[in-house]
Amino acid sequence: MQLKDLKVVVTGAAQGMGAHFAQRLHEAGAQVAVGDISEEKLATLPAGIHRRRLDVSNEEDCTSFVNWAYQTMGGLNGLINNAGILRDALLVKKDKTTGQVKKLSTADWNAVIGVNLTGATIMVREVVAKMVETEQKPGVIVNMSSIARHGNRGQSNYVSAKAALAANTVTWSKEFAPFGIRVGAIAPGLIETPMTQGMNQKARDTLVATIPVGRIGLPEDIWVAVKFVLECDYFNGRTIDVDGGLYF
Repeated sequence: MQLKDLKVVVTGAAQGMGAHFAQRLHEAGAQVAVGDISEEKLATLPAGIHRRRLDVSNEEDCTSFVNWAYQTMGGLNGLINNAGILRDALLVKKDKTTGQVKKLSTADWNAVIGVNLTGATIMVREVVAKMVETEQKPGVIVNMSSIARHGNRGQSNYVSAKAALAANTVTWSKEFAPFGIRVGAIAPGLIETPMTQGMNQKARDTLVATIPVGRIGLPEDIWVAVKFVLECDYFNGRTIDVDGGLYF
């Protein structure tokens, strides 16, 4: 599919990779509808990009947003499922000084699963339902997974969500094939975004030192992969790792 033919939703688009994807799509002539919980940051995106508040953890919000995007763009044939949050912590930790045992809170588990998995799944469901209802084809879904899906210390909640998204990319590619809808996933490694800029500097430097290409990734590196999935009509049901060779 050519980018100029896309009428696409991008979630989590107020900053970082989502904002970069939205701008690049807009520059390529696509119609873009973006959503995020931060309306203030959405307002900084270029004119011509449709924007509206979206909390993907709220089912009614997802349904309403998809209907709005369809009406605003006069159609809908794509989704970049990018919204995500972090609530990192070891599942069980023992303080070396006090001996106190700390556990990952259920609230932090539910928050990450609610946005990164349940919310992402609802967005796919609603976008695909709209495409099928309106007989829109071809269509394309891009899920943002992570190399953390292979397992990463201190990220039980995040790993669970991103591994499930990668697995369901295969599931959905099979389910949606009769409707002419492809599904692919991108699994970024360590990327320069507001989320990673908040990391402990020592931990960040140590991690960057393990990347064979010798640097942290940039949103443009991930955009190149997203663009491939959008444009290559023979790509379906697979996840592409874009991590500079990083291995946890």
